[in-house]
Amino acid sequence: MATVRHRPEALELLEAQSKFTKKELQILYRGFKNECPSGVVNEETFKEIYSQFFPQGDSTTYAHFLFNAFDTDHNGAVSFEDFIKGLSILLRGTVQEKLNWAFNLYDINKDGYITKEEMLDIMKAIYDMMGKCTYPVLKEDAPRQHVETFFQVGMTTEVGDRGEQNYKQLSSCLQKHCDDSKEFILLRQYCPSNVIILVLNLLTGNCT
Repeated sequence: MATVRHRPEALELLEAQSKFTKKELQILYRGFKNECPSGVVNEETFKEIYSQFFPQGDSTTYAHFLFNAFDTDHNGAVSFEDFIKGLSILLRGTVQEKLNWAFNLYDINKDGYITKEEMLDIMKAIYDMMGKCTYPVLKEDAPRQHVETFFQVGMTTEVGDRGEQNYKQLSSCLQKHCDDSKEFILLRQYCPSNVIILVLNLLTGNCT
């Protein structure tokens, strides 16, 4: 029985829909096909690729969140088109486009708000990805402390009943405090646009 392969949209169309040139798209497509011959990547393969860059920790949960953000139609697979559209925003989008993409990542249940519980899940996933070999050694309650500080420092307007932040609030606090709080610096260090560059390097054969 023949393997079903996904055929991507014409590169000219993707060029119009993204901020990549046709030549860049050709390079990215060759790398994508090399790692994903079927033309799509499922979650397990995505996690395997991602884990190569964080051998000291467990990147499974963060990769799961990131995969769901790329899988915009929620069909359990990321096509080349999905990958390019997300990548275009993360690497070359405006500040607002990047913030909107990050908000969608952190808003785990997609209800339009980010609760402390959702941010805690993200923060725990980041710490798991960092691994146990960090210095100084992290305390077990460090993720929760960071989340509490994040909401205390970042909130400039009244929070909801569940202590949630909507997109406008998150956008405002990230832009105001991203340089003067270790909680925001941590999120920035492991924000999608930074960690996805590692996957991009693998796909294009530029990893060191």
